[in-house]
Amino acid sequence: MPASGAPLTVVVGITGGIAAYKAVGVARGFVAAGHDVHVVATEGALRFVGRPTLEAISRNPVHTDLYEGVAEVRHVALGQRADLIVIAPATAHTIASLAAGLAGDLLGTTVLASEAPLVIAPAMHTEMWMNAATQANIATLRERGALIVGPATGRLTGDDSGPGRMAEPDEIVRASLDALRPQDLAGRRVLVSAGGTREPIDPVRYLGNRSSGRQGVALAEAARSRGADVVLVAAHLEVPAPAGVSVVEAGTAKRMLAVMREHQGAADVVIMAAAVADFRPVAQSPVKIKKVDGAEPPTIALERTDDILASLAKSRRDGQRIVGFAAETVDDEAELIRLAADKATRKGADFIVANRVGHDRGFGRATNDVIIVTPTGSVVGRASADKMSVAHRILDALG
Repeated sequence: MPASGAPLTVVVGITGGIAAYKAVGVARGFVAAGHDVHVVATEGALRFVGRPTLEAISRNPVHTDLYEGVAEVRHVALGQRADLIVIAPATAHTIASLAAGLAGDLLGTTVLASEAPLVIAPAMHTEMWMNAATQANIATLRERGALIVGPATGRLTGDDSGPGRMAEPDEIVRASLDALRPQDLAGRRVLVSAGGTREPIDPVRYLGNRSSGRQGVALAEAARSRGADVVLVAAHLEVPAPAGVSVVEAGTAKRMLAVMREHQGAADVVIMAAAVADFRPVAQSPVKIKKVDGAEPPTIALERTDDILASLAKSRRDGQRIVGFAAETVDDEAELIRLAADKATRKGADFIVANRVGHDRGFGRATNDVIIVTPTGSVVGRASADKMSVAHRILDALG
């Protein structure tokens, strides 16, 4: 198994069911996460989705024939190289074959020749899924350590509806990667803030920022996948909160400070990823401020909001780790590191995650480019990748 954060060799097995078209999304998800994807498709699978599509998405040749690549012993080489095998969709026939240990095709030999974790995403009609034989086969595979993802309940082929629908590609990818995560945060409590606060001017307007909450949400999900008990303090998220975490809404700086203080005492790690407004109106109009023709625009007096990161660091308990963020518009890396170190010192944080932001980078993007800096100016981590990968790199820096 590669070191934490290193690309994985992932075999995506696709079998002959109508849900095979969704396997394209599974392969795409692993590729987007930076992994090396090899598709092993049965002949039945290629009746539902074309080889060129799968090769374009996976960026590797699609393997189907047990007797191809005999010189390289491909029928076992793929399994030996794999860090993870995911079969999606897995038909009732495939599940029965796996339970029996059959190796009648390339997918069967690949699974038998591998010591990699096996993930199975069943897809079939309800009656086939509920059949005693299928349930017994699933139980056998679970006992051997296979992770079963789904099936979901929903619309099936034709007019049928019920359990048997393949889980969504994102769920399969997430569950598969979670199964490989080190559980280094098991038994620990992590408190994460995410999003951007909004300070009301009147009932329809506010002072705010462009934070979508993606990085904070990714941190909450990453911590959960590594075994932590997670509380996510959310300010106007533009993305769904992850499953398996406790979510508390906090839309303003004042509310966020109160919620963070409420939950800080139980936390082992506190991560302030939210973009908190630095200022708020001194007074909030109870009615909408009208634009009056010929009149000067109103003057809005501002006051500073509470410094949440500094407040949390000041009231930390022994052993508690405090992590802050610094979104800066500077281009010079040395200056970015200096600003982050200065902020870590002033606020009392263990380290600051610094990233450059602007109109076309940082906020609202699927990727991030960060440097993790201590109060002394030491760089303890870097990451330039999708925000989930960045989240894991930040958690790695906790040690």
